Amino acid sequence: MSNKLSLFPPNTTITTEGQLTLNGHAAVELARQFGTPLYVYDVATIHQQIRAYRQGLARYAGSSLLTYASKAFLCTALVRLMTDAGVGLDVASAGEIFIAERGGADPTAMHLHGNNKSALDLREALRAGVGRIVVDNADELASLTKMAAEHGQPVKIWLRITPDVAVETVHEYTVTGTADSKFGFPIEAADSVARELLSQNSPIELTGLHVHLGSHFHDAGPVARALERLLELAAGWRHEFDWPFSELCAGGGWGVRYHPDDPPMPVEPFVAGVTAAVERGCRLRNLSLPQLILEPGRSLVGQAGVALYTVGGRKVMPGGRTYVSIDGGLADNPRPALYRANYTAVLANRAGEPETETVAIAGPYCETGDILIQAVDLPAAQPGDILAIPVAGAYQLAMSSNYNAALKPAVVFGEENGVKLIQRRETFEDLIRRDV
Repeated sequence: MSNKLSLFPPNTTITTEGQLTLNGHAAVELARQFGTPLYVYDVATIHQQIRAYRQGLARYAGSSLLTYASKAFLCTALVRLMTDAGVGLDVASAGEIFIAERGGADPTAMHLHGNNKSALDLREALRAGVGRIVVDNADELASLTKMAAEHGQPVKIWLRITPDVAVETVHEYTVTGTADSKFGFPIEAADSVARELLSQNSPIELTGLHVHLGSHFHDAGPVARALERLLELAAGWRHEFDWPFSELCAGGGWGVRYHPDDPPMPVEPFVAGVTAAVERGCRLRNLSLPQLILEPGRSLVGQAGVALYTVGGRKVMPGGRTYVSIDGGLADNPRPALYRANYTAVLANRAGEPETETVAIAGPYCETGDILIQAVDLPAAQPGDILAIPVAGAYQLAMSSNYNAALKPAVVFGEENGVKLIQRRETFEDLIRRDV
């Protein structure tokens, strides 16, 4: 149990009565008050991760900026939290720009991603005054140049570079920096586009470069190698065009522990590896240090989230597995079906009891793949028990759906002084709100 507990927010405890508590709030009481499925975010854990990144970046000899990859999970309350903490936002659509604005984010502290940004995405970015647009391909650059001219003001961009550097992640779908990626410019194409851009008078101002190798990795070495390739490009443009290389975004993607068998993944090695690579590479090429931007998502909010479910039926297969069914699954967390993501769980109302059986945790949806956990040790679960799954803060709600007309769950922020509802549970009326 102690190994499992280490995956929950650091202030999680088990009472002498065997009750799981999150920052002093009994998980069973939260489930009773708000219903299940329920997502609980521990605010203190998010701030702890922000501090860890900031402490690492403070060792960088140049200036730095921390931004949040909002695709991991976005709502107006989380925007306010990040904005109040001085964290910028990485957004990937007009919709995310809208949510960010509603949450009070400063548009100049945002940058816009996307491998196929629509005209709406670009127009909304220009209207809002998004600080940087991360250009992904030549066609997008042409469209943006035309829009910028019509808009009548310069637009600052980064080029996203695909450096053909592999990084080890848990699934091929989360690798983004190899040669055949749908994201970004290959090195040669980036060089050609930048040379054309820098040699002419354009409303587009190239202020920096961007790279992102993948999601949920735990070795900073490939990022350092990728940054070397970007710095070599920058040095060439600096020499030929006197380009004022001022910004470098090294992406995000640092992993988190989802299972007790996963190795520790502290933030510090990733940040230290990135800062050292940039300082060394700039020194060797006689480049001034650019502002260094990081855009973590999962590692800022992943461990902060805990998903609570109510146990329903049990199904014992003769000679096979025992299934424990819960009231959520594929619709609120598609990651096991998409990536074979590996989770663990505890019974929040019986966390002090011996774990006497190995079971599969099944959701209620009409898919064989709706298995949240293939095998987990638990006390013999009974209908009405509350199941708690840790590390539920990233890429679950953001990728959730209304499959089988499921109602998206409520979300609360937990703090020492209380619990606050930040997203209400959907109602049946929400399911037909778009119908005409």
